[in-house]
Amino acid sequence: MPLRVPQAPAPALRSVLTALSSPTAVREARTPALLAAQGPATPELPLPVHVLDRVTAEGVAATRLAGWRFHIRCGDRAVAAAETRLTPDGWAFSHFFEGPYVASTERALRQAESVAQPYQPRLLSVPELYMLTLWLHGDCAADAASGHPAATDLLVPLAPAPPGIAAHRPHRVAELLPVLTDRVTPTPLLGSPA
Repeated sequence: MPLRVPQAPAPALRSVLTALSSPTAVREARTPALLAAQGPATPELPLPVHVLDRVTAEGVAATRLAGWRFHIRCGDRAVAAAETRLTPDGWAFSHFFEGPYVASTERALRQAESVAQPYQPRLLSVPELYMLTLWLHGDCAADAASGHPAATDLLVPLAPAPPGIAAHRPHRVAELLPVLTDRVTPTPLLGSPA
């Protein structure tokens, strides 16, 4: 298996297990898929969620760790996901959710398993574009909580992707980052100084 899934911090996993086992431990209602799930719900596939804050003048993506996401499996399929966030007191459960990104992430991970080179899977969010990508980091031994996308890393846009960007098509960071930068950079208004 070429994917080397990183180990999530133990407190992050514990917070998800607590939320799954005690409905009163969370403020939000569970998702409809979790409410309808038959059998035990298990968190798996921990992926660090990084946010693309900006791209430096040198073309380096400045990212920060925003949380850890776990797929919640019931039987043979993922029915939802759980996200944790870092608080001043440590890792805490944030929320459950379902929707297209759960299935899209699983599809992208299956695609990535067929690649010969080993990668460390992560998620990279681009909030300005309402975009989420599977980030395949080439340094499998790297600390999953830190680092920046390397030019040779792969980004796989998840569905739904922004218009003009094909979902599930892997791109080298060096190819996709300039496209994202152009889209995020505001266009000057007509008649305004550039």
